[in-house]
Amino acid sequence: MTESPLTKAANGEVGPHVTNGLKPGRNGVLRSVHRCQQDEEEVQRSSNHGGFYNRPFLESYEETPMLVAVLTYMGYGVLTVFGYLRDFLRHWKIEKCHIAREREEQKDFVPLYQDFENFYTRNLYMRIRDNWNRPICSVPGAKMDLMERVSHDYNWTFEHTGRVVKDVINLGSYNYLGFAENTGVCADAAAEVAMTYGVGLASTRQEIGNLDKHEEMEKLVAEFLGVESAMVFGMGFATNSMNIPALSGKGCLILSDELNHASLVLGARLSCSTVRVFKHNNMQSLEKLLREAIVHGQPRTHRPWKKILIVVEGIYRYLKGLALPPYTLLDLKQSENIDGYGERTRSNRIVSCSMEGSIVRLPEIVALKKRYRAYLYLDEAHSIGALGRRGRGVVDYFGLDPGDVDVLMGTFTKSFGAAGGYIAGRKELIDFLRSNSHSAVYATSMSPPVVEQIITSMKCIMGEDGTTIGSDRVRQLEENTVYFRKKLREMGFIIYGNNDSPVVPMMLYMPAKIGAFGREMLKRNIGVVVVGFPATPIIESRARFCISAAHSKDMLDRALSAIGEVGDLLQLKYSRHRQPASSARPFDHLYEDIDG
Repeated sequence: MTESPLTKAANGEVGPHVTNGLKPGRNGVLRSVHRCQQDEEEVQRSSNHGGFYNRPFLESYEETPMLVAVLTYMGYGVLTVFGYLRDFLRHWKIEKCHIAREREEQKDFVPLYQDFENFYTRNLYMRIRDNWNRPICSVPGAKMDLMERVSHDYNWTFEHTGRVVKDVINLGSYNYLGFAENTGVCADAAAEVAMTYGVGLASTRQEIGNLDKHEEMEKLVAEFLGVESAMVFGMGFATNSMNIPALSGKGCLILSDELNHASLVLGARLSCSTVRVFKHNNMQSLEKLLREAIVHGQPRTHRPWKKILIVVEGIYRYLKGLALPPYTLLDLKQSENIDGYGERTRSNRIVSCSMEGSIVRLPEIVALKKRYRAYLYLDEAHSIGALGRRGRGVVDYFGLDPGDVDVLMGTFTKSFGAAGGYIAGRKELIDFLRSNSHSAVYATSMSPPVVEQIITSMKCIMGEDGTTIGSDRVRQLEENTVYFRKKLREMGFIIYGNNDSPVVPMMLYMPAKIGAFGREMLKRNIGVVVVGFPATPIIESRARFCISAAHSKDMLDRALSAIGEVGDLLQLKYSRHRQPASSARPFDHLYEDIDG
């Protein structure tokens, strides 16, 4: 591959002067990443003095043990064989069949159900379906109450027993700062606004659904992010899927991280832009696509692209999981792509959802974006509020200038305990979206109590409420995250992601252990999320923990004790390098260079 100009700069040669919010004149490290061993002194030198980073940037991805990988493939093979055997028994009416099938009179029509999708649902997913969609009957705070349910037909249907499982420690909700609560200043303010404005507006904002509260919230969001203007939307998913088509269209190129969220993927597809995917957090892959896009231009005509839009996330975290029928996942990346040489290829693969707990390498992306004069779209759905000294997200985390990001997107559903999303940036951008975004023109206005929840919680984080509640919660979340990750590694579990990410994936690998881990944890009054293929690569099934500022040390210790106990029971302590999180290797030397 052509050596990156930024790589040359890192090797001591003259490189471009990049102003990215850090000290000027410091050149970054942009090199191939390999799994290799280094002494601790070199680790600290590369992580602290890489140039683009003003703090250690440590991420770990321990390689799957060979024996575990082989046994995992064998497990799926056994399940598949028994699945076909059960299908044979169902065909001959020996076993009762619950599957959705075509009516006899419609057998000559185009089938509604694809064979393998149905096969996976009825023979693999159904075996562990009891681990998802559990109804809760309380606030999803640090603890929650679950409604008990049982199944008498192997998870095809469920019945509620009427019993409530009390005080389950919640390690599954994205309640990062603990604002999902029914008491306190936020809940009181939302209740008061509901009495004044009601709950629904029954109109769009362009008609008679625009409240003074909406205007106040948008000004506050812009101030919070440090940009000129912002606008809000009632649904986080639609914030991406409906606004990307307004920003990009035919003749435009979207460069998307391979682990981007489904809303970003859908928005890119709806835009009718050419979409090219770069390897996750791999700056060489991204720069290669940028160089080829500029050199070759559009396919066939070779005209310059109207615009090049780089689309990334702050924290890569999302899972669709097996909680949804797997056949709903298959078409998300079934689109026609055009590679860098103008050759049309057909991509039809199952989406592997990102649950890496990794943080975007934003300083390097900003440097590439400036060098090649591209635009940057940053999805901070999970990083806003959860990262940064002031809780301003990944831009604050790296100490960058918010003006370096062209389009700032985020949601209010995680750290703020509310609903909806926002787009922020320059005033010209927001004015354009107000009249061109489908989500702005046609969607019903955001509910007033939800607006007040956002305003109040954001003021808490900013310190404008006259207290230190917000800053205390931001600090507590950081401490909880570091502590929880450190303890899991010390116990011998394989943990993925960045040391500062509150999304903590713990590897389970084998299909039988997915359901077993979720059930055993619930027996110990710990609520967790587990996920496997096709939402993850087939040998990378995992449990996902979400840490909250609302978790006390006692709660975390109880959860860690239960995880350790279940880990011993199911033999989940796969790590060959039991070590504290502080001695983890930096991301640059752990993540495999797929190009190599």
